[in-house]
Amino acid sequence: MQWNSEAIDKISRGDVRCLARAISTVENEEEGYYDLLKQISVNYAIPVIGVTGPPGAGKSTLLNALLSLLQADKKVAILAVDPTSPFTHGSILGDRLRMSDYFLHPNIFIRSLATRGSLGGLSSRVLEITDVLRSSHFDYIFIETVGVGQNEIEIAYLADTTMLVLNPGAGDDVQALKSGILEIADVFVINKSDKDNAEVLHKHLSAMLHLRPASAWNPPIVKTVATENKGLENLLEAISSHHAFSSNERRVKLLYHKAIRLITQHKMKGFDAQHLNQQLSEWYGREGFNFYDFLEKNYFRY
Repeated sequence: MQWNSEAIDKISRGDVRCLARAISTVENEEEGYYDLLKQISVNYAIPVIGVTGPPGAGKSTLLNALLSLLQADKKVAILAVDPTSPFTHGSILGDRLRMSDYFLHPNIFIRSLATRGSLGGLSSRVLEITDVLRSSHFDYIFIETVGVGQNEIEIAYLADTTMLVLNPGAGDDVQALKSGILEIADVFVINKSDKDNAEVLHKHLSAMLHLRPASAWNPPIVKTVATENKGLENLLEAISSHHAFSSNERRVKLLYHKAIRLITQHKMKGFDAQHLNQQLSEWYGREGFNFYDFLEKNYFRY
């Protein structure tokens, strides 16, 4: 598809069909997708909020509750990253059914993306797709990752604000997560805070925040009960405060990490992993096999 000025203008005006087609073009790397990316006008002032946390913390339920609060007068986009189906290689919708009330809402745009084997809780093309959304007129863009552990922290290199959702009873989980994902959260959310262990979790988080390196931003801990729409205003206020706090230096840093990822992906295009495996099998049987000699002769020089 040729992306002319008329099609780009439709995206900027929020034409849902054109926007969905543009996302599909980028996600599948169809012909002309990079020309599309060069033509769009990205509004970096639109806040991108990453929603991450362990499975079962209530991320989808919390997003659904936020939609009920925002849908009247705000335009909201949600990118929901799901595991990949082993059969179709598309996304497994799972919790997305919780948001079924808003699929046809004029102010809400919901799109599921498959990880397609990408690590870090995100889809491989989520960076570019986020920019496509930022070229339209949304007030908020939320990105929900798959349920993550301590290694899957790539959302921090994409989102302006990273929101970590936990639930009471996760004290031991917090201990396990502390060396990874806890360091990248800008806002902590204790969902299901009506449960008995909510205060225990709050104390765990407060204690661990004291161990983080000192910084100008002190991450707030917000209590919510998504199923009862409690604490949502406080959560939106925390998100807005962090977005207002963020400097141009932080935004340039996000662009730096984004550039590193895209350059790496581009350099790896056309790489044949199966051919590498075959070569290794052949070389490994040779007398005096040296792994680094193999790499230098076949792939790169140190």
